[in-house]
Amino acid sequence: MWWGVGAALIANALYSVGFVVEKRALGSLPALSAGRPFQVIRVLATSPLWIVGALALAAGFGAQLVVYRALPIAAAQGIFVSGLVLLLLLSSAVLGEESTGRERYALGGVLLALLMVVASVREGEDVVSGGAPWTLVLLVCVPALAAGVWLYVRVESRAAKRHRVPTSGIGYGVAVGLLYGVSSLAIKGTSSRLNSTDLGEAALSLLGSPYPYLLLFTAGAGLVMSQAALQRCRASLIVPVCTTVTCLFTAVLGTLAFGESLPDDPLLLALRVGGTALALSVLLAMPRHDPQPAAAS
Repeated sequence: MWWGVGAALIANALYSVGFVVEKRALGSLPALSAGRPFQVIRVLATSPLWIVGALALAAGFGAQLVVYRALPIAAAQGIFVSGLVLLLLLSSAVLGEESTGRERYALGGVLLALLMVVASVREGEDVVSGGAPWTLVLLVCVPALAAGVWLYVRVESRAAKRHRVPTSGIGYGVAVGLLYGVSSLAIKGTSSRLNSTDLGEAALSLLGSPYPYLLLFTAGAGLVMSQAALQRCRASLIVPVCTTVTCLFTAVLGTLAFGESLPDDPLLLALRVGGTALALSVLLAMPRHDPQPAAAS
């Protein structure tokens, strides 16, 4: 279990550094639009600094494969969320971003909610699943992908209206979080298909499942959508929202899809359900728009 915890902490550091480096690079790039995906990829590929950030994120995904082989889904998500603290510190120190008082309280509520989720996990009682029926995984993932893309398009169309108050990025974060939630389940499924010592057998098993194709779609669409959103909004807000949605989606639906049963103990069950409800409530209460800049005197 402890080597899984160590891998999760390494993944946290890689993700935090990767997002902050990407945000720093995006500030010097031309405006990106998710409606022009090939242009987005071409522009990003010209930035050495952005590529460094992307490599850090890719290494974080690799660490996740190790995590899901050692820890139950719900426990892994609780540890991943602890990386928000490092992300907020880095975004303040490197990017100069400052959160409002209301946002800080909201992020504190999110951390409390997800600590409740991870506190509901007991070592030795929660079993790490070895796989899931791929039809059930698709039943969970396809509607989530459709909802994420629909929400992103809706937020884009509303943000494009003239004289509209600038969006804070909550909608973007939720939309991208749904895609990354599907990606997280695909990583979990991929790790379950790599148990065989025969590389050919493992490759055939993996290619015969939906997981590599879900990863390809979420990697491409998530890249374009997340970078366009990250360029417009503060990393200190959009990344925590995205991470929260991803973790909740993975912890709740992933636990059900992969058969990692809910706690039998009433207190532990209350912690898991209550933490999920609190996090969703905080997300709904967060401000949808950034405050208007003060008028010059």
